[in-house]
Order: sequence, then structure tokens, then C-alpha cells
Amino acid sequence: METSNYFSSVETSDEGYQKTFKNCDELLPTLPQSKGWWFDQHFQYQGFWIPSFSIRGSMLIHDHFKPRPTDIIVATSPKCGTTWLRALVFSIINRHSFDFSDHPFHKANPREVVPFFEAFIHKGGSTSFVDGIPSPRLLSTHLPYSLFPTRMTDDTSACRFVYICRDPKDVFVSKWHFANKLRPKELPRKIHVFIFCIILELVLNL
Repeated sequence: METSNYFSSVETSDEGYQKTFKNCDELLPTLPQSKGWWFDQHFQYQGFWIPSFSIRGSMLIHDHFKPRPTDIIVATSPKCGTTWLRALVFSIINRHSFDFSDHPFHKANPREVVPFFEAFIHKGGSTSFVDGIPSPRLLSTHLPYSLFPTRMTDDTSACRFVYICRDPKDVFVSKWHFANKLRPKELPRKIHVFIFCIILELVLNL
């Protein structure tokens, strides 16, 4: 079991994962930190303010993920249409695999059908879950493009990214309503604080 000051304990016998967990745990205290809106803490990592689990997910992807030529990554910023894009891409890829009567979306949400990459790379304490997904693998991410390894993003990679963007004003309204549902009770509900956080995030992530 790997213990951490920033994460719940993870059962893993994979030495490579244990090393990455340790490296991440040692890295986080050295990064600039700020109290988050949705999460307790955000860290400035390679130019982006993101939560700790995203940093660990990025490091695990860098260290252990083996891309396939058929991989498709659905990449979005939060509240920009992630669920819609997951459903659309999955339906296109599998348009000949299911009849309307037995389509998976009758019983499952798109987030269940298209795994969240930086979260599910943790699952099982190894890459076994992600490796076990049949090709073409369809994965979803909120990670910035530059945080992926070059073996996934350079000109020689056949790994494909499907990206969606949204009008920042609409993102603001959507984030405002969504974040207020998750807002800790002790955090004051003052819109100017939220505006500052959003503007700061947009500026830093340009």
C-alpha cells in the first residue's frame, strides 16, 4: 500500500506505480499552492493551476501509458461540453455496433462509457484497467494538451485528440452554477471572488 500526504492510500504492487506515486508526493510540496474553489488545493504545475489528482494522473500517463494508433482522446476544459462530446464520439465510433434498442446509453451515462483518463489511470494501481480496454480506446480528459507525453502528441503519433471549446461567457455561467453546488459552506458566496478565480484561471491557462 502506498501512503501519501495528498491522496488516499492506494493498493498497488506495481513498483513503477509506487515510484511515480512517491515522485508526485515529493513534488507537490515544492509547487506554488492556492486554496481551490472546487478542490481543497490547486498547484501550479508546468504553467497550469490544477488539482493534485490531475498532476498525479499526468505523471502516471507520462511514466506508464502506452498509446495505441487507434486511441482517441476527448479533450475538454471543464463545463465546455464534455458529456455531450463523449456521447457524440462514442456514438459515431460505434454506429455499426449497436441497434437503437440495445444502445449502451439507454442504461449508462456517457461518463461511465468513456473513462476519465487521469482518474482511471490510477484504477487498480497499475495500467491493467486502461490496457484492458479494447481498441479503439476512447478516453476523456481535462488535462491541457502540453501535459501529455510527446509520444502521444508529436507528428509521429497516431493517437488522435478530439477537442471542443466553448464561448468563455457560457463557461463562466455554467461554472458558476456548477461550482455553487460543490462550494464548501464556509466559502463566502461572493461573485467577485468567483470572477477573480475564473479570470485568473483563464489568463494562466492561455
